[in-house]
Amino acid sequence: MEAGKFCFAIDRGGTFTDVYAKCPNGKVRVMKLLSEDPQHYSDAPREAIRRILQEETDKTLDSKLPLDTELIEWIRMGTTVATNALLERKGERIALVITRGFKDLLFIGNQSRPHIFDLKVKCPDVLYEDVVEVEERVVLAHEQCQIRKECQRVVGTTGETVEVWQPVNVVKLQNDLKRLLDKGIKSVAVVLMHSYTFSDHEVLVGIVAKELGFSHVSLSSEVMPMVKMVPRGFTATADAYLTPHVRRYVSGFASGFKNDLQNKNVLFMQSDGGLTPMARFNGSRAVLSGPAGGVVGYAMTTNKTFPGKPVIGFDMGGTSTDVSRYDGSYEHVFESTTAGITIQAPQLDVNTVAAGGGSVLFFRSGLFVVGPESAGAHPGPACYRKGGPLTVTDANLCLGRLLPEYFPKIFGNTQDQPLDCEKSLAQFKDLTAVINDFVCGQDGGKRPAMSVEEVAMGFLRVANEAMCRPIRALTQGRGHDTSRHVLTCFGDRKSVV
Repeated sequence: MEAGKFCFAIDRGGTFTDVYAKCPNGKVRVMKLLSEDPQHYSDAPREAIRRILQEETDKTLDSKLPLDTELIEWIRMGTTVATNALLERKGERIALVITRGFKDLLFIGNQSRPHIFDLKVKCPDVLYEDVVEVEERVVLAHEQCQIRKECQRVVGTTGETVEVWQPVNVVKLQNDLKRLLDKGIKSVAVVLMHSYTFSDHEVLVGIVAKELGFSHVSLSSEVMPMVKMVPRGFTATADAYLTPHVRRYVSGFASGFKNDLQNKNVLFMQSDGGLTPMARFNGSRAVLSGPAGGVVGYAMTTNKTFPGKPVIGFDMGGTSTDVSRYDGSYEHVFESTTAGITIQAPQLDVNTVAAGGGSVLFFRSGLFVVGPESAGAHPGPACYRKGGPLTVTDANLCLGRLLPEYFPKIFGNTQDQPLDCEKSLAQFKDLTAVINDFVCGQDGGKRPAMSVEEVAMGFLRVANEAMCRPIRALTQGRGHDTSRHVLTCFGDRKSVV
């Protein structure tokens, strides 16, 4: 650590942002802020850095002016921005650009049925809104093939010989892409046959798209040059869907510093547990950025405290809950499904469910439903004094599991008020009345009415069941005895697990 400089490690979650700062004199500062609070600041990590620098240097730093970076040695950040965008489907509007004849390839997918005995099979959602079919065709050369064509033969990057049966029809491609621009779509995923070994056609499509004005183009041959077209296509569409969203956040964060943090050591956590420079941080590698930091953290702490015992990491945040396992080495996967989207990229083996402290509570057709919608940080749960909906946090507050006096007082217009218990109780009473009206109408009114506490506990049981499933999948589902593990809880809502 350089003399006179600060180091910042940041976890930017969907609801809260936690900052660990190491000061030049060896002092350690920790700060927690709401990730979104537009009335008081535009970016939580930057605001936390500003407040810590201001308090430690006794210099007034105007929040409206770019921060001077002379006192900053490095910044390292893990963020759930991409994770939450995928869970809540709040990414960029995108289109799929694919070889002609394969328009429905990703919609069909691999035809897997996770619940084989389910009588009602729901086809997985796709991330793209529209499809453009490119008139081009590349095939692998086989000596046994009886189809002989006079065409260009090229040796691909993998050493395989390919035949270019049809070059890209650029004129038609331009017309089709202009149609997408007219619809307001400015991000595309390009997935062409055999581009893992022969990428020239994808590169040409990317050049044409950028010349027409598309803000982002994800080429499957660059994102993940793997042999299978379906997972390669899924990964490229996820990258096109998430990267603009991630880049907007990174740009917004950097814009609050002088020179946009150029020539500064700023690293972001990737899904595989490694760090990458800010400019190379992209969507397909950022899905588990926040959870990956938690895995690396507890692997270096809990595992040393309980040597020889496997550890289950339970990271309960405001928007999602992430479960992982560590037994002396990091467990990586190279293809995973998050929020129904399959991504082929190196990732730590983390199971994510859309259930967290900010998950919204609903009563639908006689059922208690938790999430996947999240109140986030703005407006946040009802108790955050911003007019938000009832969430898991409010349920814990009503049952006395969450004590306001031990929770950061960062709410209200003055940012110094505690959680609003009365607001949570008032909304729960209204919801309980609706539930009792429904219950009393069943079985001729023989069912007893439910109390506010019973309703709150009912929602928590639903949320707990959703969060227990990934623990079973990582332990019992793989032949491990859950009782022999150490459970380490962290995240925004660890105190109420």
